[in-house]
Amino acid sequence: MATAAKTIFRELKGDGLKFYGALGSFGLAALFGLVAAYYMETNGHHVTGMNNQIVWGMPHVFAVFLIVAASGALNVASIGSVFGKTAYKPLARLSGLVAIALLVGGLAVLVLDLGRPDRLIVAMTTYNFKSIFAWNIYLYIGFLAMVAVYLWMMMEQRMNRYSHTVGVVAFIWRLALTTGTGSIFGFLVARQSYDAAVFAPLFIAMSFALGLAVFILVLVVSCATDDRSLGDYIVSKLGRLLGVFVAAVLYFVVVQHLTNLYAAEHLGVERFILLEGGSITALFWVGQIALGGLLPLVLLFHPALNKSRSNIYAAAGLVILGGLAQIYVIIIGGQSYPLVLFPGMEVKSSFFDGVVNSYLPSLPELILGIGGIAMAGLIIMIGMKVLRFLPDSLADNATDPHFEETP
Repeated sequence: MATAAKTIFRELKGDGLKFYGALGSFGLAALFGLVAAYYMETNGHHVTGMNNQIVWGMPHVFAVFLIVAASGALNVASIGSVFGKTAYKPLARLSGLVAIALLVGGLAVLVLDLGRPDRLIVAMTTYNFKSIFAWNIYLYIGFLAMVAVYLWMMMEQRMNRYSHTVGVVAFIWRLALTTGTGSIFGFLVARQSYDAAVFAPLFIAMSFALGLAVFILVLVVSCATDDRSLGDYIVSKLGRLLGVFVAAVLYFVVVQHLTNLYAAEHLGVERFILLEGGSITALFWVGQIALGGLLPLVLLFHPALNKSRSNIYAAAGLVILGGLAQIYVIIIGGQSYPLVLFPGMEVKSSFFDGVVNSYLPSLPELILGIGGIAMAGLIIMIGMKVLRFLPDSLADNATDPHFEETP
């Protein structure tokens, strides 16, 4: 049986073409994102696919995805320090770095899509506390500060004794953050697809799944490019945990739609999402449910498939794609269905009343969203290069308490 040993952390070597090639690619993508934001700001939002009916477009899909995943990425650190699971403790530092990077990338996309980014100072100094958006400003900034302190507690040896306490506070804060993000939609009573309390637990479950999926891929790529050992034990544990979170997301999706189907006022929007929405319906059933939910569950839990690392990595990638599809269905699909201005009455006018709204993402929107992902990638790579976030080895003999040397 393996004996307990102190985990040794070190920076990425980052001396080869792989590191600087990836760094340059992320930097170029982030620069293109800035150019796309400048193009949309100077020309106006008419150059995008957004309009008066669909005011949240593809940049918001990317931004919400990154913000939700940021909260979930910290889950690995929470499992180690808050719930005392020893196997996850060597991954806690990287978990905090990924959480900060994803949140900064998501907020960058939101700020650059405001149309007037220079007006951000108004949003930061003038608050309407009846608005969930005002609450979220505190939740996002507080999360960044909390995770930074959490990392300090973990990385400074003399502060290690406080890491559990700070970890508990960070765990509660990130639950509040994701609840606030989900409540953006849950509090919107004007949209038939929203206005439901289930959005809060749904977004919490989504954050667990999306954040862990991103974390798995970051961990795998980092270890592979820096020639660090990554054992089957930790990969399989992360894979099983991801499967549990994916199942939780599917459960809350079922609850969400069954609840809407039970209420007569929501039958129209449910028929639109589930049956008659065209690309929205296809994204829901194929992208969100099949590829982003059921197929990952098969890869992660089927005894003949979950022994393969490549299947676990593929499942993580599918969860990410399914998460993007799910957020697209929530944001774009929810706005596409016409507003019900006078329930029980038929409204006819020339102002799109009762008309299903169409939306086609433009290239600048896609480039801006990808730029946010690239910014997160830059922060992760530079962070691992400068500071000791990644363990020297995650081989089975260093992580598996039941490991036995082969004679």
